[in-house]
Amino acid sequence: MTAAGDPAEVTPPPPRRIGLRLAYEGTRYSGWQVQPGRTTVQGVVAEAVRAVSGEGVLVRGSSRTDAGVHALDQIAAFTTQRDLAADVWMRALNAKLPADVTVVAARELAADFDPVAAAVAKRYRYRIHDAAWRPVLARHLVWRWRGRLDVAAMAAAAAALVGEHDFTSFETTPSTRLSKVRTIHALSVCRHTGPDDVAGAEVWIEVEGNGFLHNMVRIIAGTLVMVGAGRRTPDWTAAALAARSRAAAGPTAPPQGLVLVATQLDPLAWPAPPTPSAP
Repeated sequence: MTAAGDPAEVTPPPPRRIGLRLAYEGTRYSGWQVQPGRTTVQGVVAEAVRAVSGEGVLVRGSSRTDAGVHALDQIAAFTTQRDLAADVWMRALNAKLPADVTVVAARELAADFDPVAAAVAKRYRYRIHDAAWRPVLARHLVWRWRGRLDVAAMAAAAAALVGEHDFTSFETTPSTRLSKVRTIHALSVCRHTGPDDVAGAEVWIEVEGNGFLHNMVRIIAGTLVMVGAGRRTPDWTAAALAARSRAAAGPTAPPQGLVLVATQLDPLAWPAPPTPSAP
């Protein structure tokens, strides 16, 4: 019981879990994960939270994107003691974050929300610029390839990778992952034909799966480019997959062409917002 004249005890608010959907250009970052002495996306988001609330928090992300890799839908979450609504967090963080990182959406979620466990599928895009002219404005977003690529051959080679497979050949070594089995739900190769100034100048590789090994998408891209350049035949991809050896597949494509396009979340973990009731 509080003694007469003593200030009443204040019960601290319960901790709250805030989920974020982030977009960023990864050019100047050493990837997502915090590293001593390096600028990372995870680090600048944590710094923005500290600037808003004064809290030192761990911002957990669904994907550990590599240095130079971009994202349109990185999922992240942190726990706070501050009684701020999610939309207030979104505006406040965007006021503190650097120009190449932004919060696209924010939600208050269950206290045990884990971005890694909640992500049931991810979709990546890899962009290759193979026109005769250089991609001056998009040079940090594409792999510049000198020579026209055979998109049909690349698409034929990609078909062998769809489904559940052991992707040992498509992971950077050494690796600490016990299982190399992943499922690719869809893998397409097309020439971009959008209504813009790069129509026909870029080849886009889009891959969706339930999870990816380290550098897996970049190795897939490098392998398919070897086929598109005529250095390998389309059936080589299936042979590389079956070999279960990193040496059997193609090179690791550079990071700047890769972007995490979308993350599919378990709807129970990230429920849809309530529908506004009719007046």
